[in-house]
Amino acid sequence: MSNTHLDRAKILTEALPYIQRYNGKIVVVNCGGVAMDAELRDAVATDITMLRLVGIKVVLVHGIGPEVKQALAQSGRELVQKEGVYQIGSEAMEILQEVLCGKVNKSLVATLNKLGSKSIGLCGIDGGLMTARAAEGCTGELVRVDSTILETFLAQDYTPVVAQGADGGETVYSVSANLTAARLAVALKAEKLIHLVESTKLLRDPAAPEAPIPELGLSQVPAMIRSGVIPPEMALKANCSVEAVRSGVRSATLLDGSVPHAILLELLSDEGIGTMLTH
Repeated sequence: MSNTHLDRAKILTEALPYIQRYNGKIVVVNCGGVAMDAELRDAVATDITMLRLVGIKVVLVHGIGPEVKQALAQSGRELVQKEGVYQIGSEAMEILQEVLCGKVNKSLVATLNKLGSKSIGLCGIDGGLMTARAAEGCTGELVRVDSTILETFLAQDYTPVVAQGADGGETVYSVSANLTAARLAVALKAEKLIHLVESTKLLRDPAAPEAPIPELGLSQVPAMIRSGVIPPEMALKANCSVEAVRSGVRSATLLDGSVPHAILLELLSDEGIGTMLTH
């Protein structure tokens, strides 16, 4: 047998214990804010499809990304952030819903379905999934998560694709995809939460700047945010990860979304490529 065949066999056998560990478990993946071209989108969809085929249940969450920002810019509106959360006005909310819940959500669903992953697109207002109250304008504070609709679809082997947003009675609110993913992971008693991030924002090991910090304890995060090791644009993802793990999710990982098949490499190989937050 050639070395190439042996290498392939090693990769497959290396994945076995991880498939056994995650089989039947739920993994929540947040791709909010990450710029994905067609190749990266297909790679993410391929990873999710493969995970589903080996018995791992995946919920994909997405939020304000390049498509929404471009649509708002074309309408003469600029997004403003406050503590890592985009502040959305009523006119911007209409554009956000049209692009996010329409174009982006359905594109992700179509890509997954094309690969054979039975997928369903949802928004936070569907089935009472998420409820929020006003924070500022159409930006909401998430107050309740009812994961019943997700559990129903997961039990029927669907892969839910969830666009950020929450029901506020007469108003639909924008809620951070980072917080949405964390709260959904807790409600679903997920085994793992994965935040895809841009490579330039990934936590770097000072002793080896080319490599990510492999693991962080929850208690280390506040000091790393204050010192700037965790940059401001990643602080919300880190804090949401801490909240999720402290609320019962086994672990959370910040993962470079620019690496094709990063999800598979993180979950099903001996050498994870992200920064994992654990107790």
